[in-house]
Amino acid sequence: MILTRLTHYWWTYVVRGILAVAFGMVAAGWPRLTVEALTIAFGSYALADGLFLFGCAIGEWRHVNDPWLMLLEGIIGVLIGAIVIIYAPALTGLGLPICVAAWSLAIGVFETATAILLRREVEGELWVLTTGLAAVAFGMLLAFLMCFPATEALVLRWLIATYTIFFGVLLMGSGVSLHELRIDLELGVIGD
Repeated sequence: MILTRLTHYWWTYVVRGILAVAFGMVAAGWPRLTVEALTIAFGSYALADGLFLFGCAIGEWRHVNDPWLMLLEGIIGVLIGAIVIIYAPALTGLGLPICVAAWSLAIGVFETATAILLRREVEGELWVLTTGLAAVAFGMLLAFLMCFPATEALVLRWLIATYTIFFGVLLMGSGVSLHELRIDLELGVIGD
């Protein structure tokens, strides 16, 4: 059941949230940070996020009926993170926003799908859904803004920084909410 898996790995949402907030603070806190350094920082974040998800999916493979969403989300994160890190010197101008938009859209779709599956098992869990919808909305907004060449790199940097901090807070909120569901599951308040 997805409820069991998500509540077992509630802490990964918190760690992923902390990493997202850290990336957002790096992006916002050092305005003189070069595009290459910011690109490597994002690639490192996406890679770490993907590895967390990939490891969780593989770790529970035999015990869970549907580890595919977490596995695919992890693979996307690892692939985008690795590509961004490998090609960081070549990703200039709109390269970073394109990678961030692609990652955000993919993560948003998977988080939204996970929330829909979770909703079938338990009611009142909106943090994961909000996280997924926010990621999709941000990816679409970033893709839309890239259509306008006049959009300044500084605006895109601040948008990315603000969103990743917001996304990190949503992930941490999801983790706390999943931890509360785990306690309810252990106490028998909700069924598995």
